[in-house]
Amino acid sequence: MPPETSTEEIARAERASGLRTIKRIAPYLWPEGPKHAWVRRRVVIALTLLIAAKVIAAFTPILYKQAVDSLGGEVPTLAIGAIGLTLAYGISRIMTVGFQQLRDAIFAKVGQRALRALALETFEHIHRLSMRYHITRKTGGLSRIIERGVKGVEFLLRFLLFSIGPLMLELVLVGIALAWMLGLSYLLVVALVVAFYVGFTLKVTEWRVKLRREMNAQDTDANQKAIDSLLNYETVKYFGAEAREAARYDRAMEGYQAAAIKTATSLAFLNFGQSLVITGGLVTVMVMAAAGVQNGTLSVGDFVMVNAYMIQITAPLNFLGTVYREIRQALVDMGEMFDLLEQPADVSDKPGAPDLAVQGGTVELQQVAFGYDPARPILKGVNITVNAGESVALVGPSGSGKSTIGRLLFRFYDVNGGALKIDGQDIRDVTQDSLHKAIGVVPQDTVLFNDTIRYNIAYGRENATEAEILAAAQAAQIDGFIQSLPEGYDTQVGERGLKLSGGEKQRVGIARTLLKDPPILLLDEATSALDTETESSIQTALKRAGEGRTVLTIAHRLSTVADADRIVVLEDGQVVEEGTHDDLLARGGRYATLWHRQQIDEPAAQSA
Repeated sequence: MPPETSTEEIARAERASGLRTIKRIAPYLWPEGPKHAWVRRRVVIALTLLIAAKVIAAFTPILYKQAVDSLGGEVPTLAIGAIGLTLAYGISRIMTVGFQQLRDAIFAKVGQRALRALALETFEHIHRLSMRYHITRKTGGLSRIIERGVKGVEFLLRFLLFSIGPLMLELVLVGIALAWMLGLSYLLVVALVVAFYVGFTLKVTEWRVKLRREMNAQDTDANQKAIDSLLNYETVKYFGAEAREAARYDRAMEGYQAAAIKTATSLAFLNFGQSLVITGGLVTVMVMAAAGVQNGTLSVGDFVMVNAYMIQITAPLNFLGTVYREIRQALVDMGEMFDLLEQPADVSDKPGAPDLAVQGGTVELQQVAFGYDPARPILKGVNITVNAGESVALVGPSGSGKSTIGRLLFRFYDVNGGALKIDGQDIRDVTQDSLHKAIGVVPQDTVLFNDTIRYNIAYGRENATEAEILAAAQAAQIDGFIQSLPEGYDTQVGERGLKLSGGEKQRVGIARTLLKDPPILLLDEATSALDTETESSIQTALKRAGEGRTVLTIAHRLSTVADADRIVVLEDGQVVEEGTHDDLLARGGRYATLWHRQQIDEPAAQSA
């Protein structure tokens, strides 16, 4: 048996992805449990209105025929007369449209509920994914995938329920009416036209989906490049790279333009082909009806009825092409989003994991081994103990594993070997939420939300009072600066906090960490990016912040940790020295070498 071609494999994968997507959204259409009985009730009412609208629509042209024949005197006038038949025809059309709009109004709440629920599920899942995923993912492309996927939810629910099935029902009812009123030959012609139209539409649409997918990929790439460039606005300016960035973005847009042109051209071909098929079928049936009128087997009313039926099925058939195309596109867009939802989290809670019970805040690393890449280990059997209330500094050259320990403590990653414990509890055995609540982090580069200073400080603890926010700002020694601003605590900090200086951002970061009031404090090179004067004042704030807490400081500049209770020296992923500042200098080992080198380098750098 010949192996499957790549095209066949792709088609099979697409069908499987489409079925998976439909299965994933079906529960939002018919959720279980008494809590969601209103959703099921609305779906039933909407379907009832839909069927009523289609039945009325299928028999409306018969009223039209009766009115025309009555006016022409070809049939005896009914009791209601030609005018009454015409009014009945108008009322039936109004009822058809009215039922359809009422159906949409009733279903709107169901669709919007599904959209909101899936958007929330996606948002929460992205936050559950590990740092390993986020550092390899492009934010702009990720946001565009979510945007397209969420938008497709309500559309897909609505059109799966109210377009494909109802269209089939309407075609069957029209076919029955034509066969009953005019004969099987008309039904045969209509059936052939519908079959050819559907086959042509599906074939061309499948081809167009590939083009649309390529256009989506180019759109995602262009969007990513735009966001990346804007986020790095200062870097672009530093290197005078505006023209280079514009050219890079234009190349991406050039790819999108080429894909969009193919998509538009293929759409024109599809629309013309559909019109050709429908017009051919319409003309054929109308010629048959005209011949019947000429030979006396049909009335003028029959001719008008046939025309009305053909026009009636033309609209939904044209709509079928659009609906199928949009459904396929929605399946593609939502498929990408569900791929994201099915992305497993590298770090997850164990079933039934308890909350972390912090008694003192002792942190222990027991034979910890870890590597971002299995082929390149970073930590190699590290043993460190930070006693409750103790201040311990981790120092060492770049690449020694200092910051990696901080990430492991916050459980951005799980250790490959050994264990990391807090008060004797392996952090892999407790919930991440409780672990994160127990640890406050002041990073090297504090990133703020594009909101007010008050919002950014209050982010440290939900529902914090104004008095608590002010107290945290005072403890971080930033209250005076904030009060001097024209808008005070309502001052907007800008994108990523860029309206504030480095020292001001760090103080806001310290304030929100103090507001969080964690028993364990992690300072990850919190002052390394600051000037000496600013660093000195920030160090005072950090020292006050560490009072009564277990403090783990990751530092490159040794002068900032000289007063730590204990200093641990790391090199090549291993502990090479440990002790107080004075003890380590007296030993004349690796720490002493680093200290003397920095004492020489720092004055030279300051004089330069």
